[in-house]
Amino acid sequence: MTNPLFYAKIILFGEYGMIEDSQGLVVPYSFYKGALKFSDLDSEFEKKSNQHLHKYADFLSVLDLSDDFKLDIESFKNDIRNGLFFDSNIPQGYGVGSSGALVAAIFEKYSVNKLNPENISKDNLKHLKAVFGEMESYFHGKSSGMDPLICYMNLPILIENRENLDKVAIPEGEEGKGAIFLIDSGITGETGPMIQIFFEKMKTEGFRKTLKEEFIRYNNACIDSFLKKDMNPFFRNLKKLSHWAYEHFRPMIPESIFNIWKKGLDSNAYYLKLCGSGGGGYILGFTKDYEKAEKMLDGFHKEVIYRF
Repeated sequence: MTNPLFYAKIILFGEYGMIEDSQGLVVPYSFYKGALKFSDLDSEFEKKSNQHLHKYADFLSVLDLSDDFKLDIESFKNDIRNGLFFDSNIPQGYGVGSSGALVAAIFEKYSVNKLNPENISKDNLKHLKAVFGEMESYFHGKSSGMDPLICYMNLPILIENRENLDKVAIPEGEEGKGAIFLIDSGITGETGPMIQIFFEKMKTEGFRKTLKEEFIRYNNACIDSFLKKDMNPFFRNLKKLSHWAYEHFRPMIPESIFNIWKKGLDSNAYYLKLCGSGGGGYILGFTKDYEKAEKMLDGFHKEVIYRF
């Protein structure tokens, strides 16, 4: 039996806002993927991965997961002794869910009660997200469980608020002039320190107020119009969202991206936003005319993820 692949994920909307009850829209991204495999651990990569799994298994063995979501830790540890490793091309520190894919792969293989992602109820999604949050907390402290959930489900997920989420259909892509794309900032970002900065900012009343009254409003409006494929209000709100982030998320915007972020806002040729927690890794770009945006972003490595 071939080992199932677990894809990366992209938070199209809702980074940071979801912590404060905004909506979020997260989609799988099949360009990057990972799978659990066995080998003789000849390469350095395989050896290292196996050692990491060994430490992670110790962490999982003391987690108190509810009976419905129990893991067969003994089988997991036995497989690790027999050369299990996680074969993945998902870059770490790029905001596309490297630890999420690993957590999803382990849960799929070692959960005692097997689930079928397509039949999971809205209620069970919530429980599963909480379980994944506990499992992923090993990698960067507090985790919402969203990354592993997306990787596990391999379906777009709409986060309605802190309590509720559901599977959602995103509009079919088509070969139009417009595009959503990733820009490589050229450096890796660390989630922990970025989230720390966010929580520091949240201590000031002014920031909390503008986050709730502006960021969340623009963010939710973007999701709403994107799902309806209503592109005029989508880009109108996207510009406001991008401008808000430029003003208020400066520490999270990699230096290499700063000027082109402003250039997009000034020219209206494209708009940028964070992909995940920022600080490095990928930045998300949106444009009505990719050819034009591509020329303006010459010198940056880009990957188109959706056309319209």
